[in-house]
Amino acid sequence: MYLTTLNALAASLRNAIIPILLVLQAILLAPPARAEDYLQCVPFARELSGIQIYGDAHSWWDQAAGIYQRGTAPVEGAVLSLPSYGAMQLGHVAVVHEIVDSRTILISHANWSPINGRRGQIERKVMARDVSEYNDWSLVRIWYAPIGKLGTTAFPVNGFIYPQRSAKDAGRHWVSATPEGSTRQPNRKLFDRRLEAELAHYAAEERPADTGPTDLIGELLDRVGS
Repeated sequence: MYLTTLNALAASLRNAIIPILLVLQAILLAPPARAEDYLQCVPFARELSGIQIYGDAHSWWDQAAGIYQRGTAPVEGAVLSLPSYGAMQLGHVAVVHEIVDSRTILISHANWSPINGRRGQIERKVMARDVSEYNDWSLVRIWYAPIGKLGTTAFPVNGFIYPQRSAKDAGRHWVSATPEGSTRQPNRKLFDRRLEAELAHYAAEERPADTGPTDLIGELLDRVGS
């Protein structure tokens, strides 16, 4: 009788402990965050600037040709376009918020600095500095929140895409632009509702007053995450 009672108690303890162990395993061995779990730079830049280009950031410069005016001078409301560079395979886009001086601008962008351990964060009015030899904005350093100052890497720049359309207007543009040598395909999952609401909130708050209305349909086509 004593042995039977001990066996029953052991079985009860085992049944109680197993769910706890499963919960701990789920917490400690949680899968890494995926690109679609956080806000990318592309939809934020498009919503804020009104520039209707879709697809990975590194494809924007070529897509803008013949549709939007492009140049090497920063202008408020323009999109700063960075090509693929090093580990930043998808490139990056950011919106010029303010011209500080000939070598310094303030930009607003998403998914650049991890903040509080989280990717996909929106940074508003942070510094970007031209560090090119001839002050032609071909090379920039960008504020990096974890170190509280400009990052150490100088990133090459394609140039600036201006919100004004050229005479040749091809409407909405979207390409599946995978960097050469990469097998990663664009992800077209719909936005998580929370990220979509956050994007709309910040874009409405920051969009320059003189930009026209934007087409929001395309934000649902983009990969969600540089």
